[in-house]
Amino acid sequence: MDKPLKILIVKVSSLGDVVHTLPVLYYLKSAHPGLTLDWIVEEPFSQILVNHPLLHRLHLLHTKRWRKHPFESSGLREVLRLHRAVRKERYDVVLDLQGNTKSGAVTLLTGAPSRFGFPASHVREWPNLLATNRKVRPVSELLHITDRNLAVAQAAFPGGSPPPPSGYLFAEESRHREVDEYFERHRLGDRPTAVFLYGASWKTKLWDRDHWKRLVASTVKDLGMDVLLTWASEEERAACIDIRGSWDGRVLLWPRSHLKTVLALLEKAHVVVGGDTGLIHMAAAAGTPTVSLYFVTSGRRNGPRGPLHRCLQSSMPCSPCLKKGCGHRVACGRSIPVSAVLSAIGEVLDIGSSGGSRGSTPGTGT
Repeated sequence: MDKPLKILIVKVSSLGDVVHTLPVLYYLKSAHPGLTLDWIVEEPFSQILVNHPLLHRLHLLHTKRWRKHPFESSGLREVLRLHRAVRKERYDVVLDLQGNTKSGAVTLLTGAPSRFGFPASHVREWPNLLATNRKVRPVSELLHITDRNLAVAQAAFPGGSPPPPSGYLFAEESRHREVDEYFERHRLGDRPTAVFLYGASWKTKLWDRDHWKRLVASTVKDLGMDVLLTWASEEERAACIDIRGSWDGRVLLWPRSHLKTVLALLEKAHVVVGGDTGLIHMAAAAGTPTVSLYFVTSGRRNGPRGPLHRCLQSSMPCSPCLKKGCGHRVACGRSIPVSAVLSAIGEVLDIGSSGGSRGSTPGTGT
């Protein structure tokens, strides 16, 4: 009997990009159910992939550690360990869906005979071109990052089925119990729950703080919902405390927790609102309705798709500009009105409550 093909997906970061790549797993399994699928990813983003039902093995990158001590023996040992680990697997095909120098180096380390990636017009850093021997040019219409990833998978393994709109992520039962206990402790659950994601990796991705305050007030008073605010740094936590204001009891700050526990929270929420962040994409992948806000990035390229999601783009003529710093940041952050967000929340809640297309959880058959 022929041994099953072994495939390695190289998508090392960031959190949102990793989530956007999950449909590739479903496509590949539909094309060849007997495939063995492995993934190489940066350690901070690996939590959401642990125990994924379609993955066989994870290889972890520790780039931050290597950069801190590039010339120490421990860093060299890590590189050699990774080299041995990926060579030992003898991968038949590698899909480099990152397109930068780091992913190219990893792709070369595998020694796989077939190494698929992007052409010069689509890679982030030109040295990546040296690592792949099968280059796939997505057609111009495929602007969304998920479609770009799928184009590479389809070139490597034609004939698969389109992946479902959601249901790519799930949290274990123990994580759901943590969230349920939190809700019981804070007497939540009698009213619908909205999770608001204030933070973002770039300051130019942030919505205006006063807009957030007005959204919180309207969500509590007019929509009759409880609100949970998430944060990832002390600066974001201070901002969330300010946004919460005097709404204690109906507006709470979610504590720092494991990423899978946050995923369980996002699954439980009735709606999730935030900018272009990994958590908004996690919520969409879990099948929860979302409203996402785009200023310097493009909702058309990055945003969740389907009837349960609304992507609101800044009205600034320069949006999207992909700038991490900009003199127009304040005006841009105010360019999406609170009324538009409230309207979008109402739309996705109506669809969700009427049995919209929330995805199934992998392996449950539900």
